Order: sequence, then structure tokens, then C-alpha cells
Amino acid sequence: MAAGLFIGLMSGTSLDGVDGVLFDAVRLAVTGHVHTPFAPALRDELLALNTPGPNELHRAALAANAVARTYADLVAQLLEATATPRGQVRAIGAHGQTVRHRPGGVEGYTTQLLNGALLAEQAGIDVVCDLRSRDVAAGGQGAPLVPAFHRAVFGAAGEDVAVLNLGGIANLSLLYADGRTGGFDTGPANCLMDGWIARHRGAAFDADGAWAASGRVHADLLSALLAEPWFALPPPKSTGRDLFHLDWLDTKRLPGLAPEDVQATLLELSALTVAQALQRQMPAASRVVVCGGGARNGALLRRLGELLAGICVQTSAVHGLPVDQVEAAAFAWLAHRFVERQPGNLPAVTGAAGPRLLGALYPAWV
Repeated sequence: MAAGLFIGLMSGTSLDGVDGVLFDAVRLAVTGHVHTPFAPALRDELLALNTPGPNELHRAALAANAVARTYADLVAQLLEATATPRGQVRAIGAHGQTVRHRPGGVEGYTTQLLNGALLAEQAGIDVVCDLRSRDVAAGGQGAPLVPAFHRAVFGAAGEDVAVLNLGGIANLSLLYADGRTGGFDTGPANCLMDGWIARHRGAAFDADGAWAASGRVHADLLSALLAEPWFALPPPKSTGRDLFHLDWLDTKRLPGLAPEDVQATLLELSALTVAQALQRQMPAASRVVVCGGGARNGALLRRLGELLAGICVQTSAVHGLPVDQVEAAAFAWLAHRFVERQPGNLPAVTGAAGPRLLGALYPAWV
């Protein structure tokens, strides 16, 4: 068995589907990538399960099974596309689909829907999943978990570098020149913009930010959105659809605004909260490396460039890792850490009581 070969599976808050990578943990290199969208009915159910509803336990169990089958199909596609025998893969690092994220205190928890046993059964490969819960149990946020991986891949000696993931939620990894690593969520990236365009235009996302670019930022609405107390919290902090959803937006929205102006304001919210957070926490940053689906939103990247004048804003592709592969690679790397019995979290990032081995193992037994 090739001890360095892992599969990483990531489905984020954007709900655009699953990215899977074949990852060489020794060379820190992706050797194959496959993306598959969620079936529309499953996507709708996963979105619905982000808020309380009837018969949640049964529906969540069925959705977890469906996520496992989707993951298993993607694994099969990835193995075929890369001509890799499954016996050469040491383990799968599988994120699952977050439907609740409420860390903090003795009652804190985080829930990623995935039937790990079913995935191990169908894929025939060891599965490491539920990667956030141990950090939460140790008093941490359970997020972000990727800064240590970002340090390994994007860190540069003597340079303050930030890595910005623009998924449904935006998060920053801060790779300081002196070797320190920080990280935290900054707020919504795509989740509100995706929800708003779906409501008004039936589209899954705002391609290249074109609809937002057709509107104008509304100062009063932006001020109302920025007044959300969560933005003023210091790190460590994390968030998700538990807070930032269309019902939240509807409580802030002023009547009579054109839908495209709301979209423009949501894009400004995403860009401004990232820029403000970076300027507070890493004022000497020389580069921002951008990944995630939002890296394909040209209007959002242009606005970030304006707000971060003097800082080089570039995508992760410049460093040889395409924007849609970074998070999946990070979870393959976390599975490698689990197999090697090495901690996967950074307490300085998440606020956990100390380093912890992250994940639960479902052996393939084949």
C-alpha cells in the first residue's frame, strides 16, 4: 500500500456539490480531481436541514446516507480517472455536509451529515470523517481546520501571507513571517449571494458577479448588515448558515430596493468584511492567495483588489493548486494526520484546549 496516497472529499456550505482529489501526502500534490454536483432533491433537502423542521432525525439520517452514496460514486469515478487501484489508497478524508455549527461552551456541537460506515462499505477504503467534533469537544470552534495545511503549501519564509477561502462562508488563514499561524471565519462569502439570486432569478450562483455588477451598493443596507454583532467578535470565531441565511437578510433589508442593488450590497459585504478582518489581524500582508468557488467571481476579486490596494491578490492556481481543489486536498491531508496519529488542529486558531487528533475511523475491512 502506498502510505502517502489519500482521497479528500469536500462539500461546503455553498452546496454546489462535492470535490474529490487524489492526494500524495508526501509530495503535498494533487494527482487527480473530480467534481460532482448534488442531485437537486438532495441539495434542497440539505439546505432545508440547516433550519429546524418536522421529522428531522429521520430526514437527516436519509440525507446522510445519500451523501455517503454520492461520495462513494465520486470515489469510484476518481479511481477510474486516475487508474488507481483502491488498495493503494490509505484512507479517505471526508468532510460531510454541515447542517449545524454551534460551537462554544459545554453544549457546543457541530454536525456534518455523512454515514461514514456506509461510505467505507461502498468505497472499500478506510474512512476518516467527523473531523470537527473533537476540536469542539476540547472547547474549540471546530473551524477553520485548514490553516495548518495552508502553512505547509503556501507559507513563505520571511513573508506575511494570507490564504482566503471563498466558499459559502469566507475564512482567512494567516501565515505570519515569524512562523505563527492564525485563522478564522470572516463572514458570508457566497451563501447570501447564491441564495438571493436563486430567489430572484432561479440561478444557482451569480456567474462572474455579473448581476451584482449591474447594481449599486446601498449604503443604508450595508450599514444594517455590518451592524451584526458577530462581525465585531475577535478570533477565534467561526460561523455558517445557522446565522447567515436569507431570513437573516430579510430582517435587515429595506423595502423597495431593486434586487440587483441588494446583490451588489451583498458582494460588498463579503469583500469589505474580508478586507477589514485582514487589515486588523495582518496589516503587513504582502499577498492574499484566494481559493474556493468565490475565486471564480471576477467582480468579487476586483473589489477585493481595490480594498486591498498594495497587496498582491492571486488565486491558488498560481501556486499549482486550482481553486476548487484546495479544501478537498486539506481534508486528505487531515486524514493523513489522523493515520499518522498527529494532531490536525491548531489551538491558536480554533481556541481548543490543546492539539487534538481529529476524526473518527470507519475501517474498510477488506
